[in-house]
Amino acid sequence: MTDLHHHGDAELAPGLVDLAVNVRAGTPPAWLRTLLHAALDDSARYPDAGPARAAVAAAHGRDPSEVLLTAGAAETFVLLARALKPRHAVVVHPSFTEPEAALLAAGHPVTRHLLRAEMGYRLAPDDVPHDADLVVLGNPTNPTSVLHPAAAVAALGRPGRILVVDEAFADTVSGEPESLAGRNDVPGLLVVRSLTKTWGLAGLRVGYALGPAHLIAQLAAAQPQWPVSVPALAALTACATPAARVEAEDAARSLEHWRSALLGALPPAVEVVGEPRSSFVLLRVPDGLGVRQELRRRGWAVRRGDTFPGLSTDHLRVAVRDPETSAAVAAARAEAVAERRVPHGDGRTPEAVR
Repeated sequence: MTDLHHHGDAELAPGLVDLAVNVRAGTPPAWLRTLLHAALDDSARYPDAGPARAAVAAAHGRDPSEVLLTAGAAETFVLLARALKPRHAVVVHPSFTEPEAALLAAGHPVTRHLLRAEMGYRLAPDDVPHDADLVVLGNPTNPTSVLHPAAAVAALGRPGRILVVDEAFADTVSGEPESLAGRNDVPGLLVVRSLTKTWGLAGLRVGYALGPAHLIAQLAAAQPQWPVSVPALAALTACATPAARVEAEDAARSLEHWRSALLGALPPAVEVVGEPRSSFVLLRVPDGLGVRQELRRRGWAVRRGDTFPGLSTDHLRVAVRDPETSAAVAAARAEAVAERRVPHGDGRTPEAVR
């Protein structure tokens, strides 16, 4: 059975270089750390979500009634499972597994719609079951790093259906060309966002959802009082400012060059899956399980792929880092692949001996 609760942080251990977690390196930036420290002085009071909600709404051209602030994007998936009673929930895979886990934990059966490798794991809207009244997918999708066209995603919206689009990585793509965050013309659309990836706030647990006011109110009713902390609200307000959005865009542009450097450094035996557009790439490596173990022995942590529905032990997800780090891990990966192929004295490969 697939372990839906396995995530990149489980790959980490002291002494390993982290290529398993898709959080931007070197974050939070100094100015945001200073702001968060100052916010601790205000933490004796109960949180007031109003200013942060207004800031997020303004950033996306929405009304504040269309904004739900959450303790991380993952909370939205739990709220959906608690507040809704879907007849036919469909999760598009391979993708982030928490939406399915939340639905199953709440007793809702889930249909997995598997995107096909031969199509580059790209979405074909007509292939998604037409009777689904809840559809969940990521864009860009974790772990494939595929960016689906906004028109294809929007085509899934229809009356009587809730369409949940996980855009946790949307701001890792320069210009956010396929984001639906500002759209309120797609029936039942709920866009989920996070400050985790670009701003390095995984431990703060801060995110938000954008959607029709009636759906936002329904989800909010399933939240406890004061669900988002004072420091998290301060981060939401600060990261929604024009200056912060410019910084995020600069980071996304740098990421494009860093990703190109990583792809250019990979050895021929490694297959790049799909067309990566986000802060990570999905690779297919012969004997991926053994290669991953060999990389760990050499000091590198990468994300195993077999806990994502539709992928195998030969799939590895690797976070994009600076070109020097990428060159070093590419060299280590080439050595690890070669190590797995070195024959023993009797002519058998290490795989045959295991």
